[in-house]
Amino acid sequence: MACRISELVIDCADPERLAAFWSDVLGYVELDREDDGSIEIGPADAGFGGAQPVLVLSPSDEPRTGKLRLHIDVNATDRDQGAELERLLALGAKPVDVGQTGDENWHVLADPEGNEFCLLHQRIQPV
Repeated sequence: MACRISELVIDCADPERLAAFWSDVLGYVELDREDDGSIEIGPADAGFGGAQPVLVLSPSDEPRTGKLRLHIDVNATDRDQGAELERLLALGAKPVDVGQTGDENWHVLADPEGNEFCLLHQRIQPV
């Protein structure tokens, strides 16, 4: 293997809000804060360089235009998809219509700033 993804950077208007949301979704903790207002979150026991990529929520005043070219997919680890969907909605995720047919076995959601992500059907083992 030549490379692997170590972090994903998400530009956002409110890093605090998104860091809290994604920490709840993924079971992550705050790892670092930068002088520019960026907040890095990741697994408590591994942090940067671990098996899972960390997320960096980076402040930006630029509005999003158009469709996201990259989105995050998540899978439940300790419950079925329906129960996880309820949990994500309670955390502040919103259902999004991006042209689904209704026959998909995944759900398209948006985080509190409107960034789309998918909750996939299959339950996977935690890392």
